[in-house]
Amino acid sequence: MVDIKVPSVGESISEVTLVKWLKNNGEYVDRDEVIAELESEKATFEVNAEKAGTLKTIGKEGDTLKIGDIVAQIDETAVKQEKKAAGAPEKSQDGKQQVASTVTEKKKEEKKAEPVNASNGQPSSANEIKATPVAAAMISDKKVDTRSISPTGTGGKILKHDVLDALTNPGRNPGQPMFGRDERKEKMSNLRKTVSRRLVEAKNTTAMLTTFNEVDMSNVMAVRTKFKDKFKEKHSVNLGFMSFFTKACCYALQEWPAVNAYIDGDEIVYHNYCDISIAVSAPKGLVVPVIRNAESLSMAEIEMKVVELATKARDNKLSMEEMQGGTFTITNGGVFGSLMSTPIINIPQSAILGMHKIEERAVVVNGQIVIRPMMYVAVSYDHRIIDGRESVSFLVRVKELIENPDQLLFGKDPLRTLLEL
Repeated sequence: MVDIKVPSVGESISEVTLVKWLKNNGEYVDRDEVIAELESEKATFEVNAEKAGTLKTIGKEGDTLKIGDIVAQIDETAVKQEKKAAGAPEKSQDGKQQVASTVTEKKKEEKKAEPVNASNGQPSSANEIKATPVAAAMISDKKVDTRSISPTGTGGKILKHDVLDALTNPGRNPGQPMFGRDERKEKMSNLRKTVSRRLVEAKNTTAMLTTFNEVDMSNVMAVRTKFKDKFKEKHSVNLGFMSFFTKACCYALQEWPAVNAYIDGDEIVYHNYCDISIAVSAPKGLVVPVIRNAESLSMAEIEMKVVELATKARDNKLSMEEMQGGTFTITNGGVFGSLMSTPIINIPQSAILGMHKIEERAVVVNGQIVIRPMMYVAVSYDHRIIDGRESVSFLVRVKELIENPDQLLFGKDPLRTLLEL
């Protein structure tokens, strides 16, 4: 027997949860075939068969396992059984060949309700549902499934208002409560427990404040409208808002380095690079994969990285390396319709930018009331390391760059740079 043990997935991780068996107990598996899915406090990963053979499962789905625990065993002496083709001939004891029966017993169909005789409202058989003439006509005309109707008439007869209730409330039994009072308990996943712990830790250990501003998205939207087709044709990726905001944040972070730093004991650690974490809502909880050296990437490279990380997050394929690190976080609640929020810092980072829904609003431009697509933006920051001047100035700089996307090429006004002003 070959023991399959829980692998080490990170220095700080001591236990994992067995999420799902992908192969059954007693099933033959090939070498390197994925047999199970495990979940740590940071990510989900797969376990592969180290040898070919018959699988013996030891852990159960939902079990919490320590690093190094035996999760399964493989009998490598087992021989793979070739599957017999359906209908292949077999030899009987007397030596004569017989064709194996390939006909499987079909499931019995649910007994359908007999149609109501619309002429007199009476059933055409003894087991038929009874209905009044008017109700029978409505059932026939509207093609109502009689199983969805709760009769209230004498002797279980369907009345006119019973049919109307079924038509008005499809999908539930009329007369029955729409909502029950059932409860269910579900074990919290390691990922959800980690998210909970880190959010509470961020609230309790940082002096968190939030500053707000609003951004006129007219120019960015005009750029996207003008170049989105050529951009997609050239780079095989859509031109989204995330690349604009990532670029803008990278320039603003370099101008205000405290926003890109964090506290380590009695020291402040500054970064001369921008590793941007992007918050992604995955099936099992919030994850924040990192775009490394975002300040050095082009718009297309940022968009490609966003798509890659978001896809991996949704498929639970993110590696530990892709989840660790990060100097600043961007989260976009606007995709869910959020108009304004106060995002929570992703510790040990010191700040996070929150994007929100774009909504047309009346604003004053040059003394005139005009309609513009506006977005509220928010920066939550740790006041222990970032002063109000720095946080507000950082957000104003992001606003300026988004409202003037031509500055995103190198972070400055082209004309003022030309004139050395």
